[in-house]
Amino acid sequence: MNYRKANMDDIEKLVELRKKQLAAEGIEASINIDMELSLFFKNKLSDGTLIQWLAEDNDEIIACGAVIFYEFPPSYTNKSGKKAYISNMYTNENYRGQGIATKILSKLVDEAKITGVSKIWLEASTMGRPVYKKFGFVETDEFLELTIVEG
Repeated sequence: MNYRKANMDDIEKLVELRKKQLAAEGIEASINIDMELSLFFKNKLSDGTLIQWLAEDNDEIIACGAVIFYEFPPSYTNKSGKKAYISNMYTNENYRGQGIATKILSKLVDEAKITGVSKIWLEASTMGRPVYKKFGFVETDEFLELTIVEG
């Protein structure tokens, strides 16, 4: 098993992994998002606001996870204002239950620590929730969400 950071040469693979992750979460592919995903990964990898770790077995990517960095105004509870969001967590079903996601999550949290982040958040699928809770993530009622409908 080899772990490495994704680079610009991996963009096509990152697009496919993201679509596999969405499918594993039960989200139906109702539109083509390949171009938007490619542009997202190109922009975020090049400006350093996304770091994606990959796990490979025999040169096949079998798991991944990303940390996306955001800056908010500094506050009394977050002096730097920096926050991180864990995303794109996916493990091929043949490799689940082996601690691979936890190892990737640990690498992502280390990346956040290096940049001075004091708050990390994520949205957990039903499948991923136990992994995150075991790692130390706790549920909060901190955010409200508004979905803006076009039209």
